[in-house]
Amino acid sequence: MTVDLAQLLAMGGLLLAIGAVAGVIAGLLGVGGGIVLVPAFYYAFTSLGYDSAQMMQICVATSLATIVFTSVRSVLAHNKKGAVDWEILRGWAPGIMLGAVLGVLTARGMKSESLMLVFAGLGGIVGLYLAFGKPDWRLGNAMPRGVARAVLSPLIGFLSVLMGIGGGSFGVPLMTLYGRPIHRAVATAAGFGVTIAVPSVIGFLLSGWGMAGKPPMTLGLVNLPAFAIVVSMTLITAPLGVRLAHAMDPKPLKRVFALFILLMAANMMRKALGY
Repeated sequence: MTVDLAQLLAMGGLLLAIGAVAGVIAGLLGVGGGIVLVPAFYYAFTSLGYDSAQMMQICVATSLATIVFTSVRSVLAHNKKGAVDWEILRGWAPGIMLGAVLGVLTARGMKSESLMLVFAGLGGIVGLYLAFGKPDWRLGNAMPRGVARAVLSPLIGFLSVLMGIGGGSFGVPLMTLYGRPIHRAVATAAGFGVTIAVPSVIGFLLSGWGMAGKPPMTLGLVNLPAFAIVVSMTLITAPLGVRLAHAMDPKPLKRVFALFILLMAANMMRKALGY
């Protein structure tokens, strides 16, 4: 298939801009750049005419590959400010990693339309929480342990992989609902992102070999050019998001971003249903 050079350059410029925004969002709000990257990748690849039966899996896998680097950069920047709760991270990491592996095994067997519906549904929940969630909502004063942690930690990893996002979209609300200060929750959730992304990317790199209709230079299910373009920007802009998170009240921006997520989720739902 012949692709117009001007179109490729336009898509490259778009991905640079999207990567820059995703990095800031990951550091500032702790919701992970993946919630922006997955629909952005889908738009870029389909606009160029690629129509693999597992296009959403490619978008999810490529998003998670960028999150490996974004999350590491973000957690290191937060740790310099003493904001990472390593006790929570160590206790929750094994279950999150297990859930991530189960997420990869599940995503590989799903149709793109089904994965789009999952993204739309969960994205809508995240958007509604960002828009209407109250900082004083509480389920308890300490993070769950025992059976509750054994159930919740794999669930975070599993759902995050199906959406192609880091752990912040679920981890930050969970930690704040159990009394963790928002800045510590955002910082610790960056560590959740590492434990989700690393095992899932390994799984996706081992998948999809021989699949037809993939964009060029797609290794397994990870598209290397899109990964390289976006990660080059997120590595630069994620620390900026961290600095903003410690210097400003993110509440007004959260409302705007919530609306943006809800619109993306609705559009993804529309496409999945064929409208």
